[in-house]
Order: sequence, then structure tokens, then C-alpha cells
Amino acid sequence: MRLRALLDTDALGLKLLGGEDELDRTVRGVMTTDLRDPSRYLSGGELVLSGLAWRRDAADSEPFVRILVRAGVAALAAGEAELGPVPDDLVVACARHRLPLFAVNESVAFATITEHVVRQVSGERAGDLAAVVERHRRMMTAGPAGGGPDVVLDLLGSDLDLRAWLLSPTGRLIAGPKVAGPALPADVCARLAAEHLAAARTGRRGPHRVTLGPTTYSLFPIRGGGRSPRAAREVRETVLSDWLLAVEADAGEWPEERLDLLQGVTQLIAVERDRRDAARTVRRRLAQEVLELVQSGAPPAEIAARLRVAAPVLLPGLGAAPYWQVVVARVEWDDEENEGGPIAQSLLEEILVDPHSTGPEPSDRIAVAHTGDEAVALVPLPAVSAEHDGSETGILADALLEAVRDPLSAGLDDDGRLTLGVSAAVHSAEGLRGALEEARHARRVAAARTGRVCAAGHQELASHVLLLPFVPDDVRRAFTARLLDPLRDYDRRHRAELIPTLEAFLDCDGSWTRCATRLHLHVNTLRYRVGRIEQLTGRDLSRLEDKLDFFLALRMS
Repeated sequence: MRLRALLDTDALGLKLLGGEDELDRTVRGVMTTDLRDPSRYLSGGELVLSGLAWRRDAADSEPFVRILVRAGVAALAAGEAELGPVPDDLVVACARHRLPLFAVNESVAFATITEHVVRQVSGERAGDLAAVVERHRRMMTAGPAGGGPDVVLDLLGSDLDLRAWLLSPTGRLIAGPKVAGPALPADVCARLAAEHLAAARTGRRGPHRVTLGPTTYSLFPIRGGGRSPRAAREVRETVLSDWLLAVEADAGEWPEERLDLLQGVTQLIAVERDRRDAARTVRRRLAQEVLELVQSGAPPAEIAARLRVAAPVLLPGLGAAPYWQVVVARVEWDDEENEGGPIAQSLLEEILVDPHSTGPEPSDRIAVAHTGDEAVALVPLPAVSAEHDGSETGILADALLEAVRDPLSAGLDDDGRLTLGVSAAVHSAEGLRGALEEARHARRVAAARTGRVCAAGHQELASHVLLLPFVPDDVRRAFTARLLDPLRDYDRRHRAELIPTLEAFLDCDGSWTRCATRLHLHVNTLRYRVGRIEQLTGRDLSRLEDKLDFFLALRMS
């Protein structure tokens, strides 16, 4: 609003004492202060209300006015209720620095002026932003996106003083405000995504309010494809693919008009999300074609031809033939037999995005297909040197879930699981069939572990670990009970720590000196404990066979 509008409002009791030529200045806020230096609380554009308690003598007016001018305030309004008429020295100082000065009649409370300014400024901002949002919506509906989510987030910051971030369901930062201010830390992004998924799984409607430390965030879901909150696949599955708008504010205190405006913003961003999904259609189709060829046992030459078609789409601008990795994912629910392939496909596309990249399209080099309950990703890698065998190139299973495990575990709650397997890199069509089987075997190893979100890599398939998940449960329980239960019972009765001693002894390859050092024991004490283990189990830890049995029992327990 303009200063002129304040002067024209009789109920505010304002009288202009100087600065008539500056009445077209815009008022962006209001602040009441009697501090000698209020600069730390000013951001520019405020109408400053003051009872002049800071003024002791005429010399104080000049420095006070200089501080306000440096802060970029719109005007000063001095109250007459406490000290009487505004002193001449203040009028002179404001005129010297071209700062508009008003006198506030003693019958008018500062609270009345504050309420009027806040109401007018908020209404104007909301109206301006709503118009911009509508214009942006029409522009995107008619053609290519007009700047993407970043534009909308910048509008929220500049027009409503709201800091907001767009997050993926795994907590990846898709877009954020470009204005000055601290970036949203990755751990906060992950925590907000987890809180949103957990709240949405309960069926509660957004926005969800979350307080982290001193800051409150309001979380709004971004749904693509025109889905309602309770589409056919149920809340528990749709929330795993929803984007999230996190606003640094408590929406519980907002009027309906502002809530409606934010809902309009989420719908606008949903248009961008639909465009992203449409762009993935080509990559999904390429992946589906390659997967069908590989699974049907097509000749390598035919698969290679299809890869040559896919490479320019997935690796634009790179002429060298890439290496390829296969990642297999599966989502399973405890109480249903529903096909989990589509949701696994959506999650795998998100998980494979580089966590350090931002923007709605950092995944333009990922192709994911699905069949039944399974999603299969074909991930191209830049060409590697001929001297390298590619075994450690590209995606590693442990790193893949590092940033997404907590949010996805919250979304899967207590009735869903996500398991992934990762193949080694291959550089030919002949290797893709083996890579697919390798990734599937690794996923089965991951499925044998505990936890809602698990992954395993190809490196583990060359180990005894591959065999353990496929031992029947009753055999595993009987084997471990026969070897370890006597030791556990003894530890409970005597606190002898025989199990930790056994683990350390095997980890030190049976070295008495290294094991005693690790456990901070005298070697004789260690020998006594090992002797007790052998006595209780009837085994001999100097024999390789018995060491191996103990090792496997500890791994399976």
C-alpha cells in the first residue's frame, strides 16, 4: 500500500509533518519501537511507529533518523500521547533526510494503525500473488513451463514473505527459494519428508504441521495426474510418489483465503510434476523394450541395436557407448497381493536420482520399467578405461539408500517393504541378461534381511552371505540354537561375555594376542574363556570346521 492511502484514512488520525513529495512510497510492513537503534529489526519498507521514548534531547533526533533511512523504512509516525507535540528537531532531521514524518493523534492507539497496515498489506500481497499464479497457470497450460517451481517459490518469498521448498517423497530438494537465506539442510529435508509420509499414512488431510527445533513447517502434498487424496491405490501407496511443499510457517494460524491460495500454488506445481512424468514416458518405454528383449532371450545383436537407440536419449551429447548397470526393486505389502510394480517403478526412479542434484528433471538419464511386482532400472554409466573391469563402477547398494531410508521407512510404516538389488557394470548386450539375474539374486539377499528398506549389491554374491538367506528358517534356528544357546545361557547366569569373546576371536582369525588386545584382557583370561566355550559346546576352536560353524551360526543368529 502507499503512504498516501494511510493519510487519506481518517480513522488512523495521521497528520503529515513533512515529506509530501514522498507519499507514493510503498509500505510493506509496520513496526513499533522506542529503541535508540532498531536497525536489527528492520528489513526495509516499514512504517515505523514510535512514542519517542528514545529521545532525551534534541541531539538524539539526527542519529535516529539516519538509522531509519539507512534501513530503508518508508516513513516515521510519532505519537503525541506521551510527550505531546512532535519536537521541531525531529521534523528538521526528517526533512533533511527526505523521510516522511507523521504525527499520530493521542486518541489513536498504535495497535489500530498496525492492524490496518497489516490487513491492507496482506490483502494486497495475496491478491497480487493470486493474479500472478493464475497468469502462470494459464501460460503453462498453453505451452512450455514458465520457469518451473522455482518461479512460484520466489513469488511466495517476495509477495507473501514465505520461505518454501519443494521436496521429493524421499526428501530430495527439487526446488527452493533463490533469495538470500540459509539453505534447507539435507537432514531437515529428510526429516520433513518422513514426517509428511508418516502423517499421510494415517489418512489425515494436509497441511501437516511439523516443529523442528525453533522452526514450524507446514507440509502440503503435491499430487500429479489429478489424483484425489484417496485414489484407487489408497493413501499408503500414493503418498510414496507425492511431491511435498514445505512452507516455513504455521498454517494453523492462517485465514481460509491464504490456505486456498497455497492450495492453488500446489495445483500449479502439480502441472510441472505432470510434465516431468510425461517426459519420463519415453525413457520408460525404452527400458521396457530392452527388458522384454533380455527376458525373452533375444539375440545380443538385437539388444545391442535397441541400446544404441536408447543411448542418445539417456546420455545426450556423449558419443561413447556407455556401460550399463541393472537395479531391481520390489515393493511388498503385508496384507495384499496387489501388483507392486508401478509404485516400485516410481520409487526407483526417485531413488536413483543423484542426491546432490536439484531441479525437477535431474533423472533424465534413468530408464525404469516394471513387470508384475518388480521394477527394473537400466542405468547408463560413462565409458570407463579398458584396464578397469567395471566391478566397482557406478551405483553401490549401501550408498543408494543412505539418504532415503528414513523417509521411505516412515512411508512404508509397519506393513510394507522395499528391497533392492544392484548388479555389476557390464559393457555389452551379452552381459545384460547376467546383470539382470545378478540384480535379482542380490534383491533376494536384501529381502532376507530385517528392516523396511534394504538393498544388496553384486559384491555380496561372491560370499557365503549369498547362501544364508536360502537356508530354511527351521534349519537356521536349530543350527544356531545348538551352537549358541549354551553360551547365551551361561552369559545370562554368570555375565561371562562368552558370545562377544567368540565374535572377537573369530574376527581376529584366532590370534590370541590380537584378540586379547582388542578385548583389553590378559591372554590367560582369554584362554580360559575360549576353553569354557569349547567345554560348553563340545567344539574345538583350533579346528577350521568348528570355527566355520561358529562363524555361520553368529551370522544367522
